[in-house]
Amino acid sequence: MSFMTTVRPASSGHTEKRINVIQGTTQVTSDPAVVLTTVLGSCVAACLFDGLAGVGGMNHFLLSEPRGGDLAFGEQSERYGAYAMELLINEMLKAGASRSRIKAHLYGGANMRAGMQEIGSANSKFAINFLARDGIPLTFSNLGGNAARRVDFRAVKGQARCRVLAEEVPVETRPIITQAASVGDVELF
Repeated sequence: MSFMTTVRPASSGHTEKRINVIQGTTQVTSDPAVVLTTVLGSCVAACLFDGLAGVGGMNHFLLSEPRGGDLAFGEQSERYGAYAMELLINEMLKAGASRSRIKAHLYGGANMRAGMQEIGSANSKFAINFLARDGIPLTFSNLGGNAARRVDFRAVKGQARCRVLAEEVPVETRPIITQAASVGDVELF
């Protein structure tokens, strides 16, 4: 599911349409007024485009692959990289793109919490390897680090803007447990 809002006139004088690509979704367009947008942490967004055909799209996946106990297929499939990448490519081909002309940008893959599993790194590595295996040139990437990003992608032209939203890794701290005082007949600990 995506959300679309009309914002302001684009430089060409036409109304710019912004489509928010949320987690676990894919959007493809051939409309030059459309800007695909998303916010990423450890998730990765692949922005693919065929400039000659004027077709582009974006996906937003949460995990590189299913883990033990997760569903491999079904309604949750788009949250996994392999499914999201194949879906994006297939939708672009249906819209008129040529596989031999598709180029890619990758964004996201941050490791948002210190001391936690490096999901962002795994997502980034998966996306880079997927593109290499499929022979899709990676023309730009902004991956890794520890900051969230906002990506705006004018898909038809393959133009993107990526802005960092936060620079510090939130560190979860646990309260220090001190020796509890005795109260009456009940000892607190």
